[in-house]
Amino acid sequence: MKYPTLAAALVAATPALAQDKMTLMLDWFVNPDHGPIVIAEEQGYFEEQGLEVEVIAPADPADPPKMAAAGRADIAISYQPQLHLQVAEGMPLKRVGTLVATPLNCLLVLEDGPVEEIADLEGRKVGFSVAGVEEALLSSILENNGLTLDDIELVNVNWSLSPALMSGQVDAVIGAFRNFELNQMEIEGVEGRCFYLEEEGLPAYDELIYVANPETMDTDMIRRFMAATEKATQFIVNHAQESWEIFAATSAELQDELNEKAWVDTIPRFALRPEALDEGRYARFEQFLNDAGLVEGTRPVDALAVDLGEQ
Repeated sequence: MKYPTLAAALVAATPALAQDKMTLMLDWFVNPDHGPIVIAEEQGYFEEQGLEVEVIAPADPADPPKMAAAGRADIAISYQPQLHLQVAEGMPLKRVGTLVATPLNCLLVLEDGPVEEIADLEGRKVGFSVAGVEEALLSSILENNGLTLDDIELVNVNWSLSPALMSGQVDAVIGAFRNFELNQMEIEGVEGRCFYLEEEGLPAYDELIYVANPETMDTDMIRRFMAATEKATQFIVNHAQESWEIFAATSAELQDELNEKAWVDTIPRFALRPEALDEGRYARFEQFLNDAGLVEGTRPVDALAVDLGEQ
C-alpha cells in the first residue's frame, strides 16, 4: 500500500484561499473591446491575483458609471469624454485604468456616397446616438471645415448607426466605432469611410476606461485587477490567433466574421499599461469641453483620474 507524501497530504488538507469578490459593469454586451477582461478570466489571471470577478452587461449602456458612483459596482467601463461631463455634474467618479487607449469613434460616411469631404455635409443629415459629447465632437469637426451644427440636420438613430447610413436615412453618422461599424458594412457589401476625429483637429482621448467611486473604492483590489488585465493584454498581443480562439469559445454569439475582424482591429488599441495615466490627455480634453461650452470651467486632472501605480 502506497501512502501519500507529507507534502501531498498537506496540499490536500489545505483549503483553497478565499478569493476577493469584485463586480465589473461592462459598457455594453461582451464584444472584442473587452478582450483583456475575458482572457484574464479564461487564463486564470484574476484567480492568480486572488480575485473572483463578476462581469455584468448592463441593460442600459448609460447605467455603468451610475452603478459605480452609487457603490453598486466596484468598477465600471465607461468613456473618457463622458467622464469629464459626469464629474462636472458632481458624480463621484475617477478614471482608475484604461482599456482602449485610442479613440474608436469616427464620423462615418459611404465610400461611394455624396460626402467626399466634411464640407459636403452642408444641408445633409447626420445620425447620432448619444447627445452632448457626440454633438460637441461633431461641432468641432464642422467648425474646422467652415460649417456649424446649423448647417446640418441632426437625426437621433438610437444605436442603429450603420443601418441608418446604409439605408440612406442619413448621409453620415457620428459615434461609429472604426473597429466595428466599418467591418459590419464591409460584410454587408457596403464600403464605408471614416473621418478620424483625432485627424480633424480634436484632442486624442482614451475611448474605454475603468471608473470607480474614489470615496469607496478598494485600491488594492483594483490594482490586482489591472495587473491581471495587463497580463491578459500581453498574452493577446503575443498570441493574437490563440487569444481569439479562447475569446470566441466563451460564447456562440461571438463566433462570427464581424467579431473576428473586430478582434484583429482592436488588438493594437488595447492599453498595454492599464494603470498608466496620461495627464496631459485629460487636461487637454477638459479644456476642449470647456471651450465647446459643455462644461463650465476646468477641473484639475486629479479630480478626474488617478494612476494607482503611483499611489
